[in-house]
Amino acid sequence: MRDILEMIIILSTICVMAAISLAKVYDLTKEPIASQRRLARLQMVNRVLAPHDNEPDQSAVQIPLDTNDGKNRSVLVYRGFQNGKLTGVAFEMTALGYSGQIGVMIGLDPDGTIRGIEITSMNETPGLGAKITEPQFKEQFQGRSLANARFKVKKDGGDFDQIAGATISPRAVVQAVREGLELYRKHKEAIVR
Repeated sequence: MRDILEMIIILSTICVMAAISLAKVYDLTKEPIASQRRLARLQMVNRVLAPHDNEPDQSAVQIPLDTNDGKNRSVLVYRGFQNGKLTGVAFEMTALGYSGQIGVMIGLDPDGTIRGIEITSMNETPGLGAKITEPQFKEQFQGRSLANARFKVKKDGGDFDQIAGATISPRAVVQAVREGLELYRKHKEAIVR
């Protein structure tokens, strides 16, 4: 009985020491990890945003996202300024692809014209749906707006190329971009102020 009690005490001591060590490591790495995530996010934002001289995340605004599920969600809209004048905005939208959610960072000029898009996250099939990350797919969105494009893939009567064998992924990206443009149009006044 005494041996079991000693083993319990030793094991408990080891567990407590491990927990304290993990907590210390978490405290030491929390800020560097957050800083790296911020830099990665800003790098993605800068790829689609017009030239600017500010830190877009310092002048970002939260815009409510219309949802049918009753949950209060919002979109963080990064604003780029040059000499105090708004040069563009960038924000991330998501849509359901073949293998899960696809994140799309959308960059717009103040008039609502697309400067560019970047895929921020996806788990689509390599060689098929993953082709949404290729420049030839993403570049077809540049210069488009709600006024000059039908936001559907060509197979569905729209203006955007689908990928042979992987129509679901391009549909999701086109949907995310269209929803982003509609969000911008609806909340433009709050975003550009």
